[in-house]
Amino acid sequence: MNYENIIVEIGDDFVGEIILNRPASLNTFNIPLAKELDQTLRELDAESQVRVIILKGAGKVFCAGIDVSDFKNKSVTEYRDWIECMENPLITISHMSKPVIAQVHGVAAANGAGLVAAADLAIAGENARLGLTAINVGLNCIGPVIPVTRSVGRKKALELLFYGDLIPAGEALSMGLVNRVIPEADLDRKTREWAVILAGKSPLALQIAKKAFYSAADLDYYKSFEYMNEAFARLCSTEDAGEGISAFLEKRSPVWKQK
Repeated sequence: MNYENIIVEIGDDFVGEIILNRPASLNTFNIPLAKELDQTLRELDAESQVRVIILKGAGKVFCAGIDVSDFKNKSVTEYRDWIECMENPLITISHMSKPVIAQVHGVAAANGAGLVAAADLAIAGENARLGLTAINVGLNCIGPVIPVTRSVGRKKALELLFYGDLIPAGEALSMGLVNRVIPEADLDRKTREWAVILAGKSPLALQIAKKAFYSAADLDYYKSFEYMNEAFARLCSTEDAGEGISAFLEKRSPVWKQK
């Protein structure tokens, strides 16, 4: 499908890329972009030639948040529908089977920072800055702070939410908001390499791991173990599990059969 605000690329290495493509507007979310992004995430999740998805931005920044040019003169119901549309992609990522890696350069602010936190993994360029900045224009990031809190914990999340500062990539790394910080010149290559390594793992094992992780996140301690053990038992019974063990014992590369 052709998109106006999204670029989709699928390589022969089982890695798909989604590129936010509103560079003149700093890749800010508007309703068309939000809807296209949500649809694209779902489509690549169903695409057999994709095992891992990279999410990145065109131009100077990853994503500067929400476009507020059409903010005014809405009813409460209209505002609710508007913000839910913006946040749907953040929720969709957690429901997807396949891993999503955010590749962050320039700025990831407000809903952009929430998108980074919602991604399963994130790599940032060393000059990138991230933050929940909406407080600075009299709003707040109480939607994006939900995945941010899951990444960094309550105290740091509240600090980001209350002060609205853009923090450097190194600080984002130390608090757990991103996984790695890479020199800008190497960001594309290193992110792709990381995605390709992940795409070489058992697709079924990855998908079960992701689903089980998010499903168990809100269970109590003991029920989490019960849920995870059941998920692991189901995985053990699959053809790919047998293939992985056989390949390990035979010192060869596995040939995954389930996608």
